[in-house]
Amino acid sequence: MAQTPLSPQDALAELGRIRLDEAGVDEVLRSVAGLARRSIPGAAEVSVTLLRDTTAQSVATTGELALELDEFQYEQGRGPCLDASVSGDAVSVPDTAEEDRWPDWAGRARDAGVGSSLSIGLPIQEAVVGTLNVYGLATRAFDRDAQELAKTFAAYAAVAVANAHLYENAATLAEQMRTAMESRAVIEQAKGIIMGERRCSADEAFAILAKLSQDTNRKVRDVAAALVARAEGTPG
Repeated sequence: MAQTPLSPQDALAELGRIRLDEAGVDEVLRSVAGLARRSIPGAAEVSVTLLRDTTAQSVATTGELALELDEFQYEQGRGPCLDASVSGDAVSVPDTAEEDRWPDWAGRARDAGVGSSLSIGLPIQEAVVGTLNVYGLATRAFDRDAQELAKTFAAYAAVAVANAHLYENAATLAEQMRTAMESRAVIEQAKGIIMGERRCSADEAFAILAKLSQDTNRKVRDVAAALVARAEGTPG
């Protein structure tokens, strides 16, 4: 069932209400694609491409048509969305029947019923770039106002995606720090056990742990956890 169109103001307001602590990157990107399709005049299908190093992927699409035309570009290694990803610019294809920069892709698009397209670069972060790809069924589907709206929308989308990446990275860092603190705590416990048993210093206790780790080819944290478990009388 077709979704109800949104005014540009309502679409951008809805994008701004996305809670990054409740929505992962994939969900943010799906929202970006869906809102763009509903708010950009002439848009039949929309996708979001992310390019990491040399690997391109459609991480959100509103339909199979957009996915097919994206993936054809990835297979060929060239096309409007890839050029827009690298340059960060807007790349317009007013008429696929007259397009000569990417003739193979244009022919595929024309056969699929797409008359025009618009790809807007999304500069997200140094290692990740992307595009908002808008496909229209009619030729010259995107007039100047529609193109300006797409650029404005893409700017909001880039901020949302960048924030989602930052939030995800921060959450990952917090988990790594928690794991590191737990590892340090169990190592300190194991050192205390060794110091009590062998009447040695903290440095000597850690040296014993390190030697056990090397001899058994296990991580220091795992050796420490086994010693603590043994002292507590639980399987280690």
